Amino acid sequence: MPLPLRPPLKPMLAKPAKAIPDSGGLLFEPKWDGFRCIVFRDGDELYLQSRAEKPLNRYFPEAVARLLDILPPRVVLDGELVVAREGRLNFDALTERIHPAESRVTLLSAEQPAEFVAFDVLALGDESLLDEPTSVRRERLAELAGDRFPLTPATTDPDTARHWFELFEGAGLDGVIGKPLDEPYTPGKRAMLKYKHLRTADCVLAGLRWHVDGGPGELVGSFLLGLHDDQGVLHHVGTVGSFPKERRRELAEELAPLVTDGEDHPWGGRATGEAQRIPGGITRWRATEHEWVPLRPERVVEVAYENTEGGMPSRFRHNARFVRWRPDREPASCDYSQLDEPARYDLDAVFRGQVVRTR
Repeated sequence: MPLPLRPPLKPMLAKPAKAIPDSGGLLFEPKWDGFRCIVFRDGDELYLQSRAEKPLNRYFPEAVARLLDILPPRVVLDGELVVAREGRLNFDALTERIHPAESRVTLLSAEQPAEFVAFDVLALGDESLLDEPTSVRRERLAELAGDRFPLTPATTDPDTARHWFELFEGAGLDGVIGKPLDEPYTPGKRAMLKYKHLRTADCVLAGLRWHVDGGPGELVGSFLLGLHDDQGVLHHVGTVGSFPKERRRELAEELAPLVTDGEDHPWGGRATGEAQRIPGGITRWRATEHEWVPLRPERVVEVAYENTEGGMPSRFRHNARFVRWRPDREPASCDYSQLDEPARYDLDAVFRGQVVRTR
């Protein structure tokens, strides 16, 4: 008999929420910073499905082998593929695993193996658990996991969830998820809540890209943001790109006097060394340079961001959000020192639901 659930299956999603509530009714879990993954095991067959409903088996052969070894014969699990380095999740290392060369995939699977962290069980044997409430699915998952595979911590206590929100960030986690205890698993629906870190930083506006719906000079597509390191080198740290169409038109006119040919621009070349982050370069994701327009780095913009990645010099993990202009700030004063560095915590302690500071 086939599994009661077969791929493709849309994962249940989360919508943003401002603050962890005092009221009950939610199961709280750490929000893992990895690749969402639904695992289908049916006898000798195992299939890893991404959030976008694409296969992941090719990129994570070691995860396939390990899950075949530890999972029961017929099961469907929802969870996250993560890679850890030095007791902390490392999203950069995880993205390196999506590589076209089989030899590279094989090498990285040995050097930086991925781990699957389970946070829901959707089917077991002949039984679909989609209609069971979160509380029941969690009990079934805990019984199933035992000591066999990593299981995300969970709590119904809001105070504990708040501790996790603050402390587990140092292990590379992304915030906290809240699941309604009495609700079923609803594929493709934003039925969960996510509480994520949000900070602000003052950045140099050093460039822009034009919007695809207009020609050069008509509509601003995105800002290119910069921060200075200790040596005064300006690094590209991210983008801001969410503006109403009319505002994009206004910005194109407002920023036109700052457009320069780039000859003396801080990102005009790689004279400061290969370690400098500059926009538009060729990567394994992009075979040609991504065009951008240099601006004289004279304006400062305050942006909201969630977290950073990539070591030093780091960059914003996701697109930042425009907050306001800062005419009172000098561009030269915008440096990395204003970015928060979370306290470091041992990733193993996260699985135990503990708060053990490592440094």
